[in-house]
Amino acid sequence: MSAWLRAEADGALILSLHVQPNAKVTEFVGLHGEAMKLRLAAPPVDGKANAALLAFLADYCALPKRAVTLLSGQSARTKRVRLNGADGALQARLRALG
Repeated sequence: MSAWLRAEADGALILSLHVQPNAKVTEFVGLHGEAMKLRLAAPPVDGKANAALLAFLADYCALPKRAVTLLSGQSARTKRVRLNGADGALQARLRALG
């Protein structure tokens, strides 16, 4: 697996992301060191960017919002996110990004 994408023993995936808020559109950009860079069309105020990030990932991964959790980086650009209930197809889709 890629350095930014790690599978846990319980089947969950851990994503290492570098988030750029205030972008025109929300999209994956490519690798940024050991993380996947994600442009986010939300301002970094009052938790709006974090909420938008989790909602985007839930939608992109076709997972319920409760299955996407921010593990670290609440006020930083570098974030770690946990995806519960990921299947092999989702892993392949995410791997194809990097």
